[in-house]
Amino acid sequence: MAPSITSRIGKVLAVPAVALGLTVGVASAPAQAAVWSSCDQWGNTTLNGYTLYNNIWGSGAGGQCVWANSGTNWGTWANHPNTGGIKSYPNAKKVINKPIDSLRSLTSSYKVAVPSAGAYNTSYDIWDTDYDYEIMLWVNQYGPVGPLGSPQGTVNLGGHTWNVHKGDNGANEVFSFLRTSNSTSGTVDILPILDWIKDTKGWMGNETIGDVQFGYEITSSSGGLDFRTDNLTVSSS
Repeated sequence: MAPSITSRIGKVLAVPAVALGLTVGVASAPAQAAVWSSCDQWGNTTLNGYTLYNNIWGSGAGGQCVWANSGTNWGTWANHPNTGGIKSYPNAKKVINKPIDSLRSLTSSYKVAVPSAGAYNTSYDIWDTDYDYEIMLWVNQYGPVGPLGSPQGTVNLGGHTWNVHKGDNGANEVFSFLRTSNSTSGTVDILPILDWIKDTKGWMGNETIGDVQFGYEITSSSGGLDFRTDNLTVSSS
């Protein structure tokens, strides 16, 4: 039987043994990691109401360390080979646990510093509590990366203009919103995006939103690259 490890959405999945062929703990976290750091594959902690995950979940991954001064100021160093396939999604998570129709607001602000090398996207990963639906909001991307599914047009929602894709990975439906131009800082009004998916398109019902994650979906970062979150806030009411 293949070993079981926790996937990036927090479920336990059976995966091929090759997925465990990781080289972790090969580099030190940056000196600014004053509060917490980890080079463990599934290293995690909770700070200021946010949960930080190192989250090296893809096969063929290299070394990666995550550090945090707080739940809203953190970063990662990653050295993943120049091969295809997502290697990791280091992220900070805020738990919402409210049905869409019960939300009066759901907003987030971000400010990041990302490299001009490798292959990655900086994205929100938003899940319902049953993990049936995944909503990804890409605020920037670099290199040969792309979303799952087929194009669904362009929309202006939540203060940004997005190219929308809709797909299915076999476990859940995936709605990907790719910002039409890269951004390293801004504010996203998430609730109108959820309402558009639910009410305008009818792609899902009144789901209970569980996790709002924000991080870096890294495919390659050969030689070691730094990704820094200078500020992140997720607020709901």
